[in-house]
Amino acid sequence: MSDNANGGDLTAGLRRLIRAHGPIPVAQYMAEANANYYAHRDPLGTAGDFITAPEISQMFGEMIGGWIADLTIRAEARDFAYVELGPGRGTLARDALRVIRAAGLSPTVHLVEASPVLREKQAELVPDAQFHEDVAALPTDRPVIVVANEFFDALPMRQLVRTGRGWRERMVGLDGDAFVTLAGDRPMDAAVPPRHDDAEEGTLIETNPAAAAILGDLANTIAEAGGAMLTIDYGHLAPRTGSTLQAVRAHEKVDVLDAPGSADITAHVDFPALIETAERAGCVLHGTASQGAFLMALGMGQRAQALAEANPHARDSLMAALERLTAPDAMGDLFKVMAFGAPGWPEGAGVRRVTPA
Repeated sequence: MSDNANGGDLTAGLRRLIRAHGPIPVAQYMAEANANYYAHRDPLGTAGDFITAPEISQMFGEMIGGWIADLTIRAEARDFAYVELGPGRGTLARDALRVIRAAGLSPTVHLVEASPVLREKQAELVPDAQFHEDVAALPTDRPVIVVANEFFDALPMRQLVRTGRGWRERMVGLDGDAFVTLAGDRPMDAAVPPRHDDAEEGTLIETNPAAAAILGDLANTIAEAGGAMLTIDYGHLAPRTGSTLQAVRAHEKVDVLDAPGSADITAHVDFPALIETAERAGCVLHGTASQGAFLMALGMGQRAQALAEANPHARDSLMAALERLTAPDAMGDLFKVMAFGAPGWPEGAGVRRVTPA
């Protein structure tokens, strides 16, 4: 079945569902669209819909590997599990593990991936990996080091809007055959944090129960078994309002409500909410940073120079990759980094407890 056919089937199915039962929450729309999207394609690369940092340069995964090797050696935890959430093609894991193993470490490897298409790609690059459908099956008999790069942004996110009748969930309905958004009927005031009590009519906030549940489970495991987690995603380090929902197809932004299942739908990650969840589970925040500051602090600039000296013909492409990953007007400021760990563990490099402005 072609991708267009899959998207068409989902569009027709959602229309039938809405006509039969009424509008559905934005979170449900996003969940069904992304489940369909990832089940039937490899979305990465120039021939796909978007390119993630590990696909831009090997240096990205190498910096992550160095971060893990440094942390686990200082923690005297040489027997640990490398865990990656939503590992794409496995490129980050391959590059990170190369550095980790060069440091004399031999972690077990655990990849959390639901897409059968991407699992095949990951198995080629990381043949010793153990695969898991969700985080519930991860090991608890040793420290775990969890890496989540562009994972939380694709989880189904709930939108709540302040109306003249109070807070309501934002829904997806139909206007003829076209999908449209509208406020639902059920009161949602109890789900809104107190800081929004005085919000004006029309204010929209986003919450992500799925992200909180997954991160909570991981933080509980880390707090009990030892370890740390490194999250890299595009999002905000301070609370904010307004819709951040977007869809990307063929490297261009498209209408979120156009042809569900044919584009990658994401939303900005609410890092303050993730931090609150991790600390509630008993973990300790190491800090946050912009992606650019984090990678440069780990030595990506020096690594790019060393690679360029070893292969002068690749200098231009290496420096272009460095710029794309770290420059403030590229991915450097758009993407944020958060690290936390078990009580008593050393802090990971490259992050600060003071939230950047």
